[in-house]
Amino acid sequence: MQYKHLSILEREKIQELFWLKKSARYIAEELNRSPASISRELRRNFPKEFKRYTPRLAHERALFKRTCRGRAERLKSQTIRSYVVSQLKAGWSPEQISGTARKENIGHISHEAIYQFVYAQIHRNGYGYLRPGHEDLRIYLRRKQKRRQKKGMRKSQRIFRPKGVPIDERPPIVDTKSRIGDWEGDTVESCNHKPGVNTLLERKTGLFFVTRVADKTSRATVTAMEQRMNALPSVMKQTITLDNGPENSDWQTMEEKTNLKVFFAHPYHSWERGANENANGLLREYFPKGTDFTTIHDDELAEVEYRLNSRPRKRLGWLSPLQAVSVALGG
Repeated sequence: MQYKHLSILEREKIQELFWLKKSARYIAEELNRSPASISRELRRNFPKEFKRYTPRLAHERALFKRTCRGRAERLKSQTIRSYVVSQLKAGWSPEQISGTARKENIGHISHEAIYQFVYAQIHRNGYGYLRPGHEDLRIYLRRKQKRRQKKGMRKSQRIFRPKGVPIDERPPIVDTKSRIGDWEGDTVESCNHKPGVNTLLERKTGLFFVTRVADKTSRATVTAMEQRMNALPSVMKQTITLDNGPENSDWQTMEEKTNLKVFFAHPYHSWERGANENANGLLREYFPKGTDFTTIHDDELAEVEYRLNSRPRKRLGWLSPLQAVSVALGG
């Protein structure tokens, strides 16, 4: 006879008969089940500290174990697993790994399978201990969460007027990302409010610049931006969208020195510069909060900038920002 899992109704019947102090053999006969099945069910779900059988908890536990059974490895082969682990450690996201693996004919793996593989290294999908002989790969994910969680919502904050031309007056073409030369800018601080770095993100290609600033003044920010823009062709200098920080207060000089038309996002609307915020988050993977950028060598900043610009992007058809810039400029 083919084996069938116990249903919730059968488990409730087990509880009822067990309360009546019926034997496992008697319960088995009532349910037309094997006595071994009933004994095993009671043994698995009869904790000594409570000394009672709870059918709902037993059923939930059985359903959870059913989802965890089978092959421990969630990816198809050792080649794919090795590729996934090496790229995670290189700072790539599961989605980037998935897209590039197809492109390079390594295999067809979904980003969801990679997330499952990462959390399967931990007992009970992140809720328990590290499985023997496995590696905790959660530290290489962007969020580094111990368990997969739903996103929350931010609290509302006070709104102030921008210092310069508001984003509402920015040309609509910038939103489409159909042309090269529209930028977003920000400042990433060091620890203890020391001078940090200026970051610039080109919206169409995702090209990301990281430049040290001498201090926290608007003059230092203008100098850093001028240095990077002077090395670019004129077609790559259209607009830039900034936040309302004091380092961006001298926006008129910024326009003059960089040949970029400056627009300001609404205060506390970080999503209006979402690409730049995301890139800053990637930068924090290498330089976490609390980093003193005054101690970081320029070569190290350049190396991280290159690594970020060499990562494939889904929206670019798995090209890297450097490759996308070359294509956009006809290189």
